Amino acid sequence: MAAPREKLVVAHFMVGNTYPYTIQDWVEDITLASENGIDGFALNIGKEEWQISRVADCYEAARRARTSQPFRVFLSLDMTSIPGASVDDALLIRDHVSRFAGHPHQLRFIGKVLLSTFSGGKSRFGQKDLNSAWNFVKGVVEAAIHFVPAFFIDPARYPAVSSMDGFFNWNGGWSTRLTPQSPRHEIRMPRLDGDLVHLKHLGGRTFMAAVTPWFFTHYGPDSWNKNWIYRGDDWLFVRRWEQLIAMRDQIDIVQIISYNDYGESHYVGPIKGAQPNSQAWVDGFPHEPWLHLARYYARAFKEGVYPAIEADTIYMWARPHLKSAVTDDPVPRPRDWELTDDMIWVVVFAMAPAVVTTSSSDDGHDAQIVEVPSGVSKLSHQVDPKGSMRVRMERDGVLVAQCTPERHGFRFQERPGVYNFNVYCAMSGP
Repeated sequence: MAAPREKLVVAHFMVGNTYPYTIQDWVEDITLASENGIDGFALNIGKEEWQISRVADCYEAARRARTSQPFRVFLSLDMTSIPGASVDDALLIRDHVSRFAGHPHQLRFIGKVLLSTFSGGKSRFGQKDLNSAWNFVKGVVEAAIHFVPAFFIDPARYPAVSSMDGFFNWNGGWSTRLTPQSPRHEIRMPRLDGDLVHLKHLGGRTFMAAVTPWFFTHYGPDSWNKNWIYRGDDWLFVRRWEQLIAMRDQIDIVQIISYNDYGESHYVGPIKGAQPNSQAWVDGFPHEPWLHLARYYARAFKEGVYPAIEADTIYMWARPHLKSAVTDDPVPRPRDWELTDDMIWVVVFAMAPAVVTTSSSDDGHDAQIVEVPSGVSKLSHQVDPKGSMRVRMERDGVLVAQCTPERHGFRFQERPGVYNFNVYCAMSGP
């Protein structure tokens, strides 16, 4: 009987946001990611020449970082940036992959160099079809490649694409099919069942699943012209983790989207480096509590059992203004803004049964008191646009945890300066 495959959790990392990075910056990110259950980075690289130098720094930082387990790295080719038309384009990819294939911190899967993509389903590299194209790329690399791309093609084509050793379902972490016209019962707690059709056609090949906490991007027509949301409500990050853990027998790798994609608001790491002109909706909106939250679920996915709750902890997040708020922003409200709800989303880790009080108003008149059992509880609370968000956890009349981001300056905005459908994340602590 074959040994069971290793279960891995990795994070998508935008190299394009690291222009000012030093090796020490990479060491800090690798150390923080490793402390929170992440085994490696999927380095999204584009065509700019400077990016491969930052990739080299990341591999070196993985060697220097003092992590409890070796931190591993692999390339995720951004084929919306890297040309894929000619043989020369394939040879450039060969050079990039070959440069790091023998590195001790290169992530190998089933003994081969792991290589992924974002897109690439239309790349031909001068070959006759998709399968021939990527077989050609794999063939010109001297190292053995385990190729797990995120092609946006009909899954029914997978049996004919033998160059794929697996598939990464990039869009699996969101319910991307929702529209404001969808029935309300479908919008609330939407199904995240997009993995099933891919698994059906893969025939047992490697499956990499996506987990993501949010999505909001706000670029106008004079920029990248990307301005929409996916519904991230209903404790999306936690619900998706729970789903992936329940079906872990069918999943080899979980990829967190993302560690540092600020432009799409789904970063879980610290805000650093060079933002892609996303400061208006990113600065002042930390997400690191999501990274801390991921540690618990990453361990459960890899070990097959949920770990014990080790500390009473409160996590919560909310958008900074009501979805109907009016601004002077020259870029309009994001498409599908109607899909989101004006709620505070709360996740409580309780070591034993406790009483949790949530409120949003300054005078506490809207306080909700809930008795929670030991373990993980998911709560929510309506936003008061004149207030902030506050959660207290008590046991036997003693305060054991509280989360009050107002102490750090967060309050809801009645008249925001820009449309911001990103979220402020907070967690209890000293």
